[in-house]
Amino acid sequence: MELPWLNPEQPPYFPPVTEALADPQGLLAFGGQLNAQWLLTSYQQGIFPWFNPGEPILWWSPDPRMVIFPEHFKIRRSLKKTLRKQPFEITFDRAFAEVLDGCAAARNYTDETWITDEMRSAYQELHQMGHAHSVEAWQEGKLVGGLYGVAIGRIFCGESMFARTTDASKVAFVHLVQQLKAWQFELIDCQVYSDHLASFGAEEIDRTCFLDYLKQYATAAMPVGHWSLEQRIKETVL
Repeated sequence: MELPWLNPEQPPYFPPVTEALADPQGLLAFGGQLNAQWLLTSYQQGIFPWFNPGEPILWWSPDPRMVIFPEHFKIRRSLKKTLRKQPFEITFDRAFAEVLDGCAAARNYTDETWITDEMRSAYQELHQMGHAHSVEAWQEGKLVGGLYGVAIGRIFCGESMFARTTDASKVAFVHLVQQLKAWQFELIDCQVYSDHLASFGAEEIDRTCFLDYLKQYATAAMPVGHWSLEQRIKETVL
């Protein structure tokens, strides 16, 4: 099957996700543009970009889909001990660009990154519009971990996280999930399976089921703009 090419000179348009390839799993199309309009359109249809430097823009919609239902979120005992110590100050949307830099930095297992300059620019645009958000973990005034993603109605699409200190990104993630739960978000999209996410209670669901959630909740009226962490969530995160 020939992979569809998306014309970057035309308005955002994607083929039905049922046409995504089985190998590689979920690859749907290539081309188009990386900007706020294309990204919002893709997320609303259960599609996300993922490609390496030097490759064309690749768009994916895997089946099954890895998700977290906030009410099923799990916190391991060891992480609860860390949370009780409150070693980090947690903020929302205070340092979006710096979180992107942290997520794009080389890891101890690879020097490669899929967060290209083009990707950063596109998500920065989404952040400025109030759709993309970051969670930051600070220690002694320094950014030591965090994560970012995109809010579509009452669904949060997680993208990437990083940690420079043990448990920093995990603690940031816990605060995010608790806040989303308080704001009555229905689902956190984790895209594809990982043992790390499964340890938090993430589970795989059929793509059809995921799309049903999108149809129901992606258009929910939610405030658009920069987020702040509610104090009561800080105090009752456990």
